[in-house]
Amino acid sequence: MPNGKTVIVVMGVSGSGKTKIGKLLSEKLSRPFYDGDDFHPEGNIKKMSSGTPLNDEDRKEWLISLNKLAVDHRDKGAIIACSALKKNYRSLLRAGMGNCMAFVYLNGSFELIKSRLEKRKEHFMPIDLLKSQFAALEPPSKEITVSIEKKPEDIVKEIVKQL
Repeated sequence: MPNGKTVIVVMGVSGSGKTKIGKLLSEKLSRPFYDGDDFHPEGNIKKMSSGTPLNDEDRKEWLISLNKLAVDHRDKGAIIACSALKKNYRSLLRAGMGNCMAFVYLNGSFELIKSRLEKRKEHFMPIDLLKSQFAALEPPSKEITVSIEKKPEDIVKEIVKQL
């Protein structure tokens, strides 16, 4: 396991490439991949689908379930895609994990991510909510940060190098 970091959370706003990069990282590191979106309660999905941003209370149950997933995979490892926009969300995700969790922040401009979301049809996250995600975003200062302007394979190489 790179640097003892068994669970890696690939984080960023919607459209930053968390699922794509998470799946590639999962293959590269031979760890199971989990998309945090699959763990949202039905109410959260309905709220986002209607164009209403989630608040901290909406996200709490979801983050707790992702933390449980991380703790369950502490020994064997996992890759989890999760927006983890705020510092306190990352603290909730890290609870009980000690130094076994790393965050990888997929950093990109509003314009680049907006252009990606405009091409994406199968997702419940409307483009209008992207502004609210950027408004809520507290970029991590002590975690791995990679630019999403590179090819996915190059992003994964950079992540593995930094791990």
